[in-house]
Amino acid sequence: MRTEALFRALADPTRLRIMRLLGSMELAVGEIAQVLGQSQPRVSRHVGILCDAGLAERRREGSWIFLRAQTDGQGAVPLRSDVARLLTRAESADPGFGEQCEVDRRKLAEIRDAREEQAQQYFADHAHDWDELRRLHSSDEQVEAALSKALGDKRLGRLLDIGTGTGRMAELFAEGADHIVALDKSLAMLRVARAKLQHLPAERVELVQGDFSGLPFPPASFDTVLFHQVLHFAHSPAAALYEAARVTRAGGRIAIVDFAAHQREELRDRHAHARLGFEDSHMRDLLDDAGFDVENPVSLEDGELVVKIWVAERRRIQERNSA
Repeated sequence: MRTEALFRALADPTRLRIMRLLGSMELAVGEIAQVLGQSQPRVSRHVGILCDAGLAERRREGSWIFLRAQTDGQGAVPLRSDVARLLTRAESADPGFGEQCEVDRRKLAEIRDAREEQAQQYFADHAHDWDELRRLHSSDEQVEAALSKALGDKRLGRLLDIGTGTGRMAELFAEGADHIVALDKSLAMLRVARAKLQHLPAERVELVQGDFSGLPFPPASFDTVLFHQVLHFAHSPAAALYEAARVTRAGGRIAIVDFAAHQREELRDRHAHARLGFEDSHMRDLLDDAGFDVENPVSLEDGELVVKIWVAERRRIQERNSA
């Protein structure tokens, strides 16, 4: 019985502490061991019990295993939210448990600080390359404002940020989305994004390692899909957009921020750009073939490289069949 397994999983003070930690943020198993002051194998055994009971879920990221509290979504334990509320009340009702949780949170703050220091070092190591590219186009603030305006006031629902990089887009749209999945192929960039996003509610943000050529999600999983300065890395933009279409619900939207077609050949070698921007007609054809209806693009032309914003809506099945 799953309910019996749930209560057995909670019948241990260490696992109660782990659940309180996961209520704050996603954590690597080694980070949990650091907070609890226990060995990693011992913590792994506790983690296994929580996962088997449906209270938590594992996710591999390179050689690391990250753990997050199971959300109230598909396949989740119906009592999970009740358990979270009960543990919150237990801190007030049980002074000993509350004191231990407070100590854990102080150690958790040290992990947050360490993540931010690592992110800052990464920025320092790559600042020259990024600054060089930024000088060629509109400021980040202008691009972000234009993208927000292009998406409008409509709720973003479940948002997938493909190639999240530093996590800035996920951070920018956190208030307008019900849930955000920030995906990146690079483990280094995921560490940077995790530092930037760790102060957002843990149940609303999810970081996933993956590639736009094979998204690790079932069909029709998202209401909004975002490519921010990512598609020019794709050797096959059509394949990437077909994958994006697969995971976008009918009536959902895709937003692409990228460069207009240009001739800066050095960007291929210095920044690994596979494509030197996109013509409007080419992007329209790509999106149309993938099953999207394209709106008029937005252009930001106050730099040597013109930044374009394309927004399109996923066609519904009957519309696709009659096309």
